[in-house]
Amino acid sequence: MKRAHNVKSFRFKRPGDFDYKAGQYVIIKLDIGDKKRGKPFTLSSSPTEKDHIEFTKKLTGHEFSNKLDAMVTGDKATVKGPFGKLTFEGKRDKIALLSGGIGITPMISICKYCTDMKLDTDIMLICSDKTEEDMIFTEELEEMQKQNPNLKVFNTLTRASENWMGCRERICENLILRELPDYSERTFYVCGPPPMVDAMVELLQAMKIPDSEINKESLIGY
Repeated sequence: MKRAHNVKSFRFKRPGDFDYKAGQYVIIKLDIGDKKRGKPFTLSSSPTEKDHIEFTKKLTGHEFSNKLDAMVTGDKATVKGPFGKLTFEGKRDKIALLSGGIGITPMISICKYCTDMKLDTDIMLICSDKTEEDMIFTEELEEMQKQNPNLKVFNTLTRASENWMGCRERICENLILRELPDYSERTFYVCGPPPMVDAMVELLQAMKIPDSEINKESLIGY
């Protein structure tokens, strides 16, 4: 399923005994040449979706990426997991999700889970992308916001076209103060490229958010 010009979602039938938490990742193993190679991918599906699991990948042109991109219905892969601690099960009243690029994948899983479970959790998702073409899950998030009055989504683009009427800032203290005035009451989840994640953690620490309220995961491209 194509999500953007260089992003695709891949779905596999969910085994009956496969349980996971919103925000976790799996290792996908493929046969490439005479070797079996594996890469980690965060699940963009929710545990509430019983018939399939889904992960979403930026297509990079590398060997593993090309093999994935060429897969058709009926092809098989080995799935190992789940792994990861960037999870949410409804134990916080207010959360803030900060995503950079493809780092939106665990956030989508968490938002779907909260929406499907009809949780009262107050969720603010702040997505940072480069251009309009890089935005993914836009329609899904719009639909989720209609279903879930506790979910708010805010988009900012750092290299937007002149037609973009929204925010153009990087995620910074001013943006958080403006869009999340109750930030000190929230548990934060951060996911994206390593430099973005490091910068967000430093920012949140400078804003006196305790480390116990900062959950993070860095995504490294292949």
